[in-house]
Amino acid sequence: MTDDDNRVVERAGWAPIRHFAERSVLGLLAVVAAGLGFGLLLLLVRSQWTPMLRLDQSIADRLNGLVAPRPWAVAALKGVSTAGGPSWLTPLVVVVSVLLLIRRLPRLAIYLAVTGLGAALLDSSLKALVGRVRPVVADPIAYGHGNSFPSGHTLGSTVVYGSLTLVLLSLAAGRWKKALIGIAAVLIVAIGLSRIALGVHFLSDVLGGWLLGLAWISITAYAFRVWRREAGHETPPLAEGLEPEAAGDLAPAPAEGPLLPHPWAKGAEILVGWVLTFGLLWAFGTLVTNWNPPFDDGVPRWLQTFRTADLDHWSWVWSKAGDTHAILLISLVFCPIALALWRQWRPVLFLVLAMFGELTLFLTAAAAVGRPRPGVEHLDGTLPTSSFPSGHIAATMCLWATIAIVVLARVHQWWRWVFVGLAVIMPIGVAVSRMYRGMHHPTDVLGAALLTACWLTVLWFTVRPNAHAETSAEARDEARALVVTA
Repeated sequence: MTDDDNRVVERAGWAPIRHFAERSVLGLLAVVAAGLGFGLLLLLVRSQWTPMLRLDQSIADRLNGLVAPRPWAVAALKGVSTAGGPSWLTPLVVVVSVLLLIRRLPRLAIYLAVTGLGAALLDSSLKALVGRVRPVVADPIAYGHGNSFPSGHTLGSTVVYGSLTLVLLSLAAGRWKKALIGIAAVLIVAIGLSRIALGVHFLSDVLGGWLLGLAWISITAYAFRVWRREAGHETPPLAEGLEPEAAGDLAPAPAEGPLLPHPWAKGAEILVGWVLTFGLLWAFGTLVTNWNPPFDDGVPRWLQTFRTADLDHWSWVWSKAGDTHAILLISLVFCPIALALWRQWRPVLFLVLAMFGELTLFLTAAAAVGRPRPGVEHLDGTLPTSSFPSGHIAATMCLWATIAIVVLARVHQWWRWVFVGLAVIMPIGVAVSRMYRGMHHPTDVLGAALLTACWLTVLWFTVRPNAHAETSAEARDEARALVVTA
């Protein structure tokens, strides 16, 4: 071997060490810079440095004058800002942590929970310590709660979306890693800028949130890597994700084959089924509207005789269990949990199509039939849709029946019958409450039942939600076998 060859080998041997040292130094410099930058901002805010205060107020006034006269801009900025609020970030962290626990990734779940909780504590503590008031602008378009420094939305979004990116990096490869990081960065920046444009934070508040969030993520990521090292695991570059070996468990549905064979044919079948279901609803709705049997108004009148303040309250609670917000919330919780447990998109597709079809069938049938509400006092006031069919009851029936169908085929323990019970109890409770409140006739309830029965039958034979149904343990074992084979 020549001297040149020896030098090449020597350079190759030192290269990984040099790269590690470079990454470590750059990471340390980034953390120090973020920490020092936040510390400097904190001192300037606490000392009320006049040039910074003038700059903050000038930017707030200019943006307020630019945004306030444009309602569309205000609505768009409020929508972006919502993605950084605690009402969105807290459920997001809780749901993802639960999904990670279901996939048996407790270290990542603990990391995400601790990082998010730490950001919340830092935000509230620093706000109380600094006590800075929020901007005062000529035309207020949004209002914030509590003190101003640092921006809680900016800090929370930086920490939560940053930590989620570190958790999910092992799933991405090549350009997708850069895309994932870029999407998170754009979202974090957009949320921070929206807080300034809405006039609820100064520029220095948002800069403080970004710097503190970056420092906190860096500290928790380093602590996580030390934890892995102490547990005897390798610590690859952070670009590979916090736990690269967890890629198989993080993948949404690694054990699933084709979702729907012949999707165009299936789509045509579903569309034909939707049209037939609408036709049956329209025919039945027209019949009961023209016939108007005596018991249809008689039942709401009879239920009205039992009205008390307490029953009015509980009927309102039952009625809310079938409104759009409750149905959407339950769907958004069930779908990711089902995906985490059974590693199949088919149950999720079944639920999504069931609820989308229910909504479109209800709206079109209500518009086509145009049935008036019962001739009693309406506790919910005037609603924009007609009486037939009941949207609350149809949505409740479709949701809980769909969940029961999915769970029964995949859960072998006794508690699966709880979901069958919910599929019966929840629609009955919503139906009684809606008639008690004077909003629907009994035949409107029958219309909701007809919609549910026809539409779920269509989806049962087209989507086949329980094809290749597996328990969570079977899906997990199959997914791990696929990852090992790959």
